[in-house]
Amino acid sequence: MTAGRRDSPPGRKKRKAALIAAFGLTALAALAALVILGTEWLTGRRTLPEPVLAVTPAAPPPAASPFVERKIVLHSGDNIGDVLSRHGFSPAEVNTLCEQTRPVYDLRRIHAGQELRLYASVDGRIDRLEYDISEIDYLAVDRRDGRFEAALERRPVDIRVKEIWGSIEESLILSFNELGEADPLALAFAELFGWDVDFYMDLQPGDTFKVIFEKRYVEGRFAGDGNILAAELVNEGKVYRAFYFEPPDTEKPGYYNEAGASMEKEFRRSPIKWARVSSRFTGHRLHPIRRVYTAHYGVDYAAPIGTPVQATADGVVISAGWNGAAGRMVRIRHKNNYETMYLHLNGFGPGIRARTRVKGGDVIGYVGSTGESTGPHVDYRILRGGGYLNPLSARFSPVEPIKPEFVEEYKMSVERFRLLLDDPLLFFRGILI
Repeated sequence: MTAGRRDSPPGRKKRKAALIAAFGLTALAALAALVILGTEWLTGRRTLPEPVLAVTPAAPPPAASPFVERKIVLHSGDNIGDVLSRHGFSPAEVNTLCEQTRPVYDLRRIHAGQELRLYASVDGRIDRLEYDISEIDYLAVDRRDGRFEAALERRPVDIRVKEIWGSIEESLILSFNELGEADPLALAFAELFGWDVDFYMDLQPGDTFKVIFEKRYVEGRFAGDGNILAAELVNEGKVYRAFYFEPPDTEKPGYYNEAGASMEKEFRRSPIKWARVSSRFTGHRLHPIRRVYTAHYGVDYAAPIGTPVQATADGVVISAGWNGAAGRMVRIRHKNNYETMYLHLNGFGPGIRARTRVKGGDVIGYVGSTGESTGPHVDYRILRGGGYLNPLSARFSPVEPIKPEFVEEYKMSVERFRLLLDDPLLFFRGILI
């Protein structure tokens, strides 16, 4: 052993080595933690401490409903009195119920296939009633303090946007059906462009269409189509486009072209949505009954008896009644000195009589063959200042366009739909929707 130096016992050397190793591991762990925290700080991440779970008492189960529900699917021939009498309502109660709910909805107009739900209290008395008006809307009636209180309710609606496009070879409806869409969407599309195009006369094989529209779902079930948001029709090479917009000054929904002009014109092209022209406007025609040549100042649209005939523009009914050789006829006065006439009707629309105000598209009568007629049709005529116009060649101005101060807002709101009409594949790439 060397002088001035003492060897440590073996046990002390081991403890010293262990302490050094432990200190080294602790330092490495601290360094690693600093590196991790530094990295998370640089990348914007945060590490939060584990939450402390507090033990809370379980929530009590929801209270049982005080009502017992009875579901009834209405059948053909059912009326509200018969249905409710089977569930304890007296005739007087049914009458009171119908009278007190009439301002909201007339329960005498219930339809087969709809669901009626009755809610009985513990004593068996019906204190609540719900009737499905549609997939979305339903009537709710509560019995309170001896009265029936009614309100229209709406279920939450999930709206999904869809786009379809195709060409028209046989008919517009068939083209929509082949893409999996029902007739109402095709009819709404035709209504949209019906101010410019007669869908019976003007469509040609190879014409094309595009439609961006809403589909509504309630509780996962399809509940019908919503608004058409944008649409395009190419008819004999001419492109028509329409976009849905609510002007801020009126908040009245309408359809406008790319420049902001209304799709709605002073007059619709035809008083019947789908009808064949059987006789045209002419100054020289052999009368089918009198067998003499005379002028025919209208256009005959052939259609089955009972087909609805619509007013082609807003106006006031001048007369509705029998008019000799014209049979049952409606005559309407419109603004700017226009008049329209609808001849040979089978009957008149609800409430149609002299001085009745009508809107373009309102049903004013039904196709018939009254007066001097050889078959069911409507003879449609337009006059201005007392002179007859050819309904097939007359051109009418659009109604009021979007105000200049809202045009830029309109163009911005419809820009994505314009791009989707330009390139429908953008829809499936999810770029704009």
